[in-house]
Amino acid sequence: MSDATNRLTAVFLDWAGTTVDHGSRAPALVFQEVFRRRGVPITAAQAREPMGMAKREHIATIARMPEVADRWREVHGGPCIDGDVDAIYEEFLPLQLEVLRDHSEVISGVPEAVSACRGMGLKIGSSTGYTRELMKVVSAAAKEQGYEPDCVFGADDARRGRPAPYLLFRAAEALDVFPLWKTVAVDDTTIGIAAGRNAGCWTVGITRTGNGVGLSAEEIRRRPAAEVDELCRLAGESLRRAGADYVIESVADLPSIIERIQTRMARGESPPQ
Repeated sequence: MSDATNRLTAVFLDWAGTTVDHGSRAPALVFQEVFRRRGVPITAAQAREPMGMAKREHIATIARMPEVADRWREVHGGPCIDGDVDAIYEEFLPLQLEVLRDHSEVISGVPEAVSACRGMGLKIGSSTGYTRELMKVVSAAAKEQGYEPDCVFGADDARRGRPAPYLLFRAAEALDVFPLWKTVAVDDTTIGIAAGRNAGCWTVGITRTGNGVGLSAEEIRRRPAAEVDELCRLAGESLRRAGADYVIESVADLPSIIERIQTRMARGESPPQ
C-alpha cells in the first residue's frame, strides 16, 4: 500500500454536533422530553450516552439503562417493552422535527473546511442517526448556509445503524470510492467513531462542538475557558478510547488533519485496526 495512488478519496461527515447544531442540542432535548412525558425523567448525560445511534435504538438503549428501567417499572408497573419504545419513537419524530427548525445552524468554519477538502480532491459524504424525513429540514437549512455534502444517508437507509458500518458503505457506494482505508469518517460520538473503525476508515473525533461537551456556541462563550478546555479534554479521551485516530475541536480544524493523514499514507500507512 505504498504506491502513488495512496491518496484519500473522500471524507464522511456526521451531522448534529459535527457539522450542524453546535453541542448536538436538538436530539438530547427531545429524548429528555419524551421520557419526561411518561413520568420517567432522564438526565442529559443519559440522553446523550447512546448518541449516534438510530433514534429508535437510542430510545431503547436509554430504556434499558438500570436507573431508567427501575423508574419505568415504578411508574408503569412493568418493564419498558417494544410496544412502549415504538410509542415513544412515534412521539419523538414529530417533536424532533419541530425542534430541528431551530437547531440546524451550520457550525462555524464547516463550509470553509469542506471547501478546502474539496480543493484537495476529496468527495464529501455524510451520514446521520436522523431519518430521511428529519434530514429534509436539516439538509435544506444547511444548504442555505453554504454546506451541502455530495450525499446524505440516514437511519432508515440501512439495515442497521451505527456502530454498524452500513451507512458509511452506502455513502462509499454513492460516491464510488473504495477501499475505505482511503477515506476518513468524522464524528462527535463514540458510536460514530466505532462505525468508522468498523468500516475500515481513518477516524477523526470532534470535541468542542459535539455531544461530549454538549454546549451551544453561546454557552461556551459564557463558560470559563479552563472549564471548557477540561470538557474538551474529557470528550477527547472518550473518543480516543473508542478508537479515534485523531481528535480535534471542530471540523474547522479538519484540513490540517487531512494533510497529516495524506503524509502517513504516502509512507504506506493505513488506518490502525
